[in-house]
Amino acid sequence: MKEKGHPKLKRLIERLGSRFSSALGINLSSGDKREVFKWFLASILFGARISETIVINTYRAFEEGGVLFPEDILDTGWDGLVEILDRGGYVRYDFKTATKLLDVCRSLIERFKGDLNVLHSMASDEADLEKRLKALGKGIGDVMVNIFLREMRGIWKKAEPYPSELVIMAARNTGIIPEEIKDKKEILRLLMEKWNSEGMKMKDFPDFEAALLRLGKDYCRKMACERCPLKEDCRRGS
Repeated sequence: MKEKGHPKLKRLIERLGSRFSSALGINLSSGDKREVFKWFLASILFGARISETIVINTYRAFEEGGVLFPEDILDTGWDGLVEILDRGGYVRYDFKTATKLLDVCRSLIERFKGDLNVLHSMASDEADLEKRLKALGKGIGDVMVNIFLREMRGIWKKAEPYPSELVIMAARNTGIIPEEIKDKKEILRLLMEKWNSEGMKMKDFPDFEAALLRLGKDYCRKMACERCPLKEDCRRGS
């Protein structure tokens, strides 16, 4: 990131953090199928309404157990997955998530050789990619797919998800986008234009989205303006 970038955008990432995959030690830059699946697993965990800390702890439990790939998950079985989820603190959603992981991994192996890159290559466009991901199993919905594809942007050609409502809320509250713009395609264009115009590299755009998501989830949605690390930039709290 260039030193002369927009102060607000720099503060946003410095105070809220960059992409979630990097925080977990997952390197998506090469598109390696193993790294992509690690992020897919983490995205499933992030898809529930649960704290980022619990998700990180649970992902680490999978990591420590050497259960990070489709075949590992099937070999571990339902009881073993529940034990890993509970060890990470993912207790509220343990049964449901264990079942979901087994269904998804079975489908991924049977239909795409266990490789999400194959799924991407078979998708005809962005919408078909999202449809194919959701068809992997019950419980893979819009929220989880958006989380996953947001950080695959720039890695997969067809990964072009629209910003989530939390990202949009944070961008509006900080004045990055105008309140009156409602169309998500236009909002994405404006966010990319802002990022690019301030000298930021487009490969780092997922860092911008991740920071906005944290801002929206942890502060804007809760109306926690007083403790917000970006309160000096907030239009709602001023």
